[in-house]
Amino acid sequence: MAERLKRRIGPALLTAYGVGVMVGAGIYVLVGAVVGDAGVHAPLSFLLAGLIAAPTALSYAEYSTRLPEAAGEAAFVGQGLNSQAMALIVGLAIVAAGTLSAGAVLRGGVGYLTHAIAIDPTLAILVLGAALTAVAVFGVLESLALVAVFTVIELSGLVLVIWAGLGAAPSPDWAAPTGIVWSGVTLGAVLAFFAFIGFEDIVNMAEETSRPSRTLPLAILLSLAITTVIYALVALAAVRAVPLGQLVASESPLALVWSTARGGNGAFLSAIAVFAALNGVLAQIVMASRVLFGLGRRTPALAVFHHASPRFGTPVLATLLLGAAVVLGALFVPFATLAETTSSILLGVFVLVNLALILQKRRAPDAPFRVPMSVPVAGLVLSLAALSVALAGLA
Repeated sequence: MAERLKRRIGPALLTAYGVGVMVGAGIYVLVGAVVGDAGVHAPLSFLLAGLIAAPTALSYAEYSTRLPEAAGEAAFVGQGLNSQAMALIVGLAIVAAGTLSAGAVLRGGVGYLTHAIAIDPTLAILVLGAALTAVAVFGVLESLALVAVFTVIELSGLVLVIWAGLGAAPSPDWAAPTGIVWSGVTLGAVLAFFAFIGFEDIVNMAEETSRPSRTLPLAILLSLAITTVIYALVALAAVRAVPLGQLVASESPLALVWSTARGGNGAFLSAIAVFAALNGVLAQIVMASRVLFGLGRRTPALAVFHHASPRFGTPVLATLLLGAAVVLGALFVPFATLAETTSSILLGVFVLVNLALILQKRRAPDAPFRVPMSVPVAGLVLSLAALSVALAGLA
């Protein structure tokens, strides 16, 4: 067995991976909830959420050039806080978050699938989970190429929604808007922030990326910028075309935008949501298995996972374990529990990564890619605020 992963990923594929992780099935249902807080100003909430995520994304970008390792966040925290115990805790937390997130997305995607075709949900979870795990084992280039294909499919659905909504007759709420209520816009931004989680997964592909000190920051920042623009345009199309009350009450708000603007039932958007779900599952299995691979280098108890197949160049044992855990989570853990726990874990990790970068920049200011000290400070404060909101929601 080899102990090195194959460097096969360039900036285009890595950016597509980042966009694919962030633009998952969540945007297909999240718009209505954000509109409930922000009204016609929901696009501002998505832009504000992107700004909230930006400092932490920049912190990840700098740290990814300092320590381009597979277990990214674990390496960052271990170095910054000078604690290998914290590194292990963070690494395992990322593995857990990736597994829970993939389980939630797989369960949600199968829900869309069973509405389209007659298939037993348990069988669908087993078959899709096994197929996606097999792709992840086969090769990182193949995995990310499939992620890129899925990303194109899900983005095409969002582009169609934007086109339909912006070309529709303005709704009464859009035609007679009220003044901006910033408290509502801010609440909407806190909710919309969860749709931006995913950029952090990019750093865990460092050992399979060509020229990581350049490619990683570029992919992180590009994927965040692309996603922010897409989310804001989707929200704009929705509030322009559909009365606010209908958007808030709908379980499929983007399908509602299509049916209002163009007629029909928008069922094809449900089919696209299935591809979005498959994209999210595959991306998370790939990411979490790399973290487990990286932890195996640092922790003797996990050394069995620090091996890559000479044939496929992937961490096979870690991938198989993660794939099985994702299927079990999808089968036996409620969707809401999976999603809420994932968000809370990742926000806690964001707090620690920003703190680690603050401490490391004080000790060693130089890095291949540097941001001002104010960036991780802002990321720390904003992540703590979002974490407090998330924990209050869990309580």
